[in-house]
Amino acid sequence: MFRRFKDRAEAGQILAKALHRYADRDNILVLALPRGGVPVAFEVARKLNAPLDVLVVRKLGVPGQPELAMGAVASGRILVINPEVVDALGISGTTIHEVAEVQHREVSRREQLFRGDRPVPDVQSRVVIVVDDGLATGSTMRAAVSALHQQEPALIVVAVPTAPVKTVRMLLQIADRVVCLTRPDPFEAISRSYDNFEQVNDDEVRRLLEASLRPARERKRILRRSMRPTATAPAEES
Repeated sequence: MFRRFKDRAEAGQILAKALHRYADRDNILVLALPRGGVPVAFEVARKLNAPLDVLVVRKLGVPGQPELAMGAVASGRILVINPEVVDALGISGTTIHEVAEVQHREVSRREQLFRGDRPVPDVQSRVVIVVDDGLATGSTMRAAVSALHQQEPALIVVAVPTAPVKTVRMLLQIADRVVCLTRPDPFEAISRSYDNFEQVNDDEVRRLLEASLRPARERKRILRRSMRPTATAPAEES
C-alpha cells in the first residue's frame, strides 16, 4: 500500500486520527525526533490535546568506523549500548565513555537550542508516543525506544507516516505498538511519500515547540500559515 502526503503537517493530521484512542488523556506525552519529526508531532499533539517535547538521540559511532553504531545516547543522559558490536570488536569501557561524553554534550547543546531552560520531561508511567516524519532503517528510532525503556514509561507507541515493512516489523519487537500510515514496497526513500519534503530548520523546531505551549486560540493565530485541512483516511496499526 502506498500513500502520499502533501507535507508533514498533513501527515501529522492523518496520523493523529490513527491515534485517536489517546486523545484527552492525562498521561500522554508526544515526543518528536528532531528535526523532521517535529512538524508531524506538533499536529499529533495538537489533535490529541497532549504535551509536546523532543527526544534528542545521537548515535555512538565506532572509532574509525563512524557509520557503525556501538550504541546511542539520548535526552536525560541515557546511554544505550549495542553489546553485539562492542563484544565483537572488543571495545573498551573507556572508549565507550569517551565517545559517549562527546555525544552527551551534543545532545545537551541541541536540547538547549530547542527547549531552552525547560527541563527534560518525566516519562515514567506515561504513555509516550514517539513521532518521526518517516523511517528507513529505523536505527535512530530503535535507539530512542531503547532509551525510553530505561525510564520505565507505561507504554511506548512509535508513530510515523511512512516506513518499510521490515523496519515496522523490527520496531514491533521493542515497542509496545507501531502505527504506520503507509508501507511502500519497495521502499525507496522517506521523501517519496511527500509532495513537499523541505528541510526543517532549527528555528522552525523552536517555533513549533513554543507554539505548542500556548493556549489553543493563540496557537492557531500564530501558526495559521502552516495549518492544513485535516485529511481523512484509514490508517494501519500493528
